[in-house]
Amino acid sequence: MLINVEFKARCSDTERIRKILYSLKAEYKGRDHQVDIYFNVPNGRLKLRKGNIENNLIGYEREDYAGSKQSNIRLFKTESDSTLEDVLTAALGVKITVDKQRDIYFIDNVKFHVDDVRGLGTFVEVEAIDKDGSIGKEKLQEQCKNYRTLFGIQNDDMIAESYSDLLIKI
Repeated sequence: MLINVEFKARCSDTERIRKILYSLKAEYKGRDHQVDIYFNVPNGRLKLRKGNIENNLIGYEREDYAGSKQSNIRLFKTESDSTLEDVLTAALGVKITVDKQRDIYFIDNVKFHVDDVRGLGTFVEVEAIDKDGSIGKEKLQEQCKNYRTLFGIQNDDMIAESYSDLLIKI
């Protein structure tokens, strides 16, 4: 199980975020057209991510509040041509689908997303990742706080929910 501390915020100037990441020599992984299919589950969230770069079945639990928060994630790598979507759809039913263009960057253990989400707009997401328990939650929180300050993200810009929850509200 991975432990992330992450935050998501609305971002009207994604180019400014990209320039900051470039100035920090962030490793750019590319632009990924991702379709996240959320399934009906009794606890947490379960989504199948289908993309050009990332293809995963992701189960996670996270509290919904605006700020840096811990996510407990279970990740299963899939193939882009997998029939897993059909199996999960038949067994669980689809809750909602999220379609986005995502630019992916890394600096050490921190992953950055600059997202354009169909129907919602543009966002920045920061995930400080501890793959093996060696970093600790306090350090992950500190990393998120530092990047939030560096990006100039205000309290009003912070998002509590997932993109799926925001789309359901529309």
